[in-house]
Formats: sequence, C-alpha cells, structure tokens
Amino acid sequence: MDLKLYDTLTREKRPFKPLDPNRVRMYVCGPTVYDFAHIGNARPVIVFDVLYRLLRHLHGEKHVTYVRNITDVDDKINARAAERGVPIRQLTEETYENFKADVAALGCLPPDVEPRATEHIEEMKTLIERLIADGHAYVAEENVLFSVPSMPDYNKLSKRPLDEMIAGARVDVAPYKRDPMDFVLWKPSKPGEPAWPSPSGIATPGRPGWHIECSAMSWKHLGETFDIHGGGIDLVFPHHENEIAQSRCAFHTNVIANFWMHNGFLQVEGEKMAKSVGNFIIIRDVLKDWPGDVARLAMLASHYRQPINWTVKGLEEAEKALASFYDAASAEADPRPAPAVLDALLDDLNTPKAIAEMHGLKNAAGRKALAGTLGFFGFRPAELKAWQASRAPKPSLANDEIESRIAARNAARKSKNFAESDRIRDELAAMGIVLKDSKDGTTWEVAR
Repeated sequence: MDLKLYDTLTREKRPFKPLDPNRVRMYVCGPTVYDFAHIGNARPVIVFDVLYRLLRHLHGEKHVTYVRNITDVDDKINARAAERGVPIRQLTEETYENFKADVAALGCLPPDVEPRATEHIEEMKTLIERLIADGHAYVAEENVLFSVPSMPDYNKLSKRPLDEMIAGARVDVAPYKRDPMDFVLWKPSKPGEPAWPSPSGIATPGRPGWHIECSAMSWKHLGETFDIHGGGIDLVFPHHENEIAQSRCAFHTNVIANFWMHNGFLQVEGEKMAKSVGNFIIIRDVLKDWPGDVARLAMLASHYRQPINWTVKGLEEAEKALASFYDAASAEADPRPAPAVLDALLDDLNTPKAIAEMHGLKNAAGRKALAGTLGFFGFRPAELKAWQASRAPKPSLANDEIESRIAARNAARKSKNFAESDRIRDELAAMGIVLKDSKDGTTWEVAR
C-alpha cells in the first residue's frame, strides 16, 4: 500500500511521491519564541513527528530532511521583552530551551534542521530584491510590500472570498498600500527593536515581515520546491497563502510544496482555548499532571485534519489505553510497526485507526508487533510506570510487616483456621491493603 496524503491546495487525497526519491523534504512552521508553548502548539509538533517517523520508516532515516523553523524576530517578542525588561536575545533563548524540553517530553524527535529567522536575513533580502526587480513588490515609505494583484492566481490555497481576504489584510492598515491585500515584506525598525540594513537602497534599518521568513528558510534548507509543507489550519491564511505568493513569484515556479498539510483546531472541554475564558493551557502545565506519552496518545486519538476536543476524560482514557498496551507488549520487539497499523498510517496518517489496530495486538500472537509499534510511535514504557508509581497510594504498614501478616494468614489457611485467616485479610483490607490469592501464592496491592 502506498502512502496517501491530503493536500489542502488541491483539496484531494493522493499518492505521495517524493520529488527526489533519495531525499524527502518536509518543512513545518515552528514556534514564535516569546512564551511557553500551549497545547494547541503541541498538536502540529506531534502530528508531524509521526509523519516524520513514517517517512523515515518508508524511505530510510538518511533520506528524509525535516525542517522546523524558529521565529525569533516578531512584534510579540519585542513586546514581551519590553514587558519583562530583558534583552530580546535572552527572551528568545529561554523560550526556545523551554520549547525544546516540552516537545522532547512529548516524545517528539528533534527535526534535522531548526533554523532561526534571525540567521537568514540575507536570504530574505535576496528574495525581496528579486520580487522588486520582477514587479511583484514595491517600496513605500521605507516599507517593502508584496503586490498581490501582480499574482493572478493568488488565493489558490485558502480560496477565501475577496471581502474576507481584504478584512484579513486590513489587520495592518496602511495608507501607502497600493491594494488593501498587499502585505509587508520588510519594515523600518523602531528604536530599541532588532534592525538590519534594509534592502533596495532604503536608508532606515529595518526587519522582515513574518511571511518572508519561512520562504527564505525553506529555500535555504530544502530548495525552491520541496515535498511537504505543514502547519496548523490557522496558518492557511494569510501566512501560507503569502508564502506561496512570495516563493512562486521569486522562483517562477508553479508550486512551492507538492503537498500542503494542515492539522485541525483544538478546543478545551468543548470551548475555544483563550486566556479570557480561563482555559488556556500550556504544555508545561499538562506535563506537571500527566506523562508526555499520555498527552501524545490523547492528541493522536483524533485524526489530524479533524478538530480535537482536549479533555481530562480523554487523558484518562489515553492513560488506560497506554497502560494496557504496555501490559500486553513483550520485552522483545519487532523493529517495525505492525502491518495493520502501518496500513492505517499510510491512509493519510489515520492515527485513530492505528490505535484501534494496536488494541487488536493485545494477545499472545501480537505481543512482539505491539512492542515494535509502541517503539515506532516513540512511546516510552518506563515513563508511564514511573509516573504511576509516584501516584500510587502508600501502604500504612511497612512491607515486611505486610509480608509477615500474609505469612501468618497462609499458615492459618494451611491449618484450616479460616476464621483467623479471614480476620487477617479483613484487618489488612481495613488498612487499604488488598490481597490476591492465586495458584502461585498471595500478592498484595494498595487499594486506589
């Protein structure tokens, strides 16, 4: 079975064939590093980590290049640094390290390349100069703007009505725009903001607009065209639409990426996540209460293109499912994912079906395949066991005292003194210690 992926641009699911069979190339929009990442940010990181693992399995680890950028120059970064009274570089470094720690705790592999926007200013300026030279961009009041009317087939990705696009464009209202949908490629920096020498002979130092950053970084590390561009559905317009416009016009190509993949929105307990609602959850807070693997499985329980409702119940169900997988899996693992699981993933990354197939492996015949599948997904049994042990209730008696009473009970049973045997059992039960008798002997656990 071949890999099939849904392409947002063409609105169809079709077979994936890499442009270069020896080098599969994927770019995913990464974080803007000004604050802790929230669980909405976690969704694309987990989704595209699974796709990365799948591509490496299909094509070989050395033949896949995964690029996920870091946006470290942005209005939000400037505002937060000023608010905290710290240097911008200090803020971005701290936030980046927090992000790396959080996504590693979620079981995600690091990308092959993690470029920073501030390290690709020259590439951005090169693209801007090309766009100006070709009539796709213009200088106005020391800003450089992309001329949307210069691209006749603009809007192929989002397919938004004109009035909606204009409304989106007017977030940045400016009288010097030739068209309300034109967007900024470069702008003058205010005092105290990051600044670089501007392109096109502009005297005032400036900084890049958001959209040009990703065009420059994907070009630098993957080329003018590549296989997959991913991100959240919220990036379709204007960010990805504008990326397509810039890159296609700069390189005179029909496409920038062969497939555009977008994960759906995330809600919290049935409501849109927002600080004003009080349900804004950062990854770090989730990890205080749950193992990263539980959060990972809960995120994969919904198909990536569908909206997801993030709930405590979903996390509880994920914990139970994961524990049942670990209990059933053998210590010896098949190094490959189970065929039925692989088939599910080959069908546009159908993780809910893959998880259902994993439940079918919880038998003697499937134990090795289940262990291999858990490893393929990046799940770590020791993490969940340690977390469960830390939360397990502690016995009110020392272990040796419990064992001593169990020995006394066994002696009473052997001598058929069942009244004494029952008394010891009931006494231990009253202290929250539950006995389990089997042909192999008596074991105990603390009641939850």
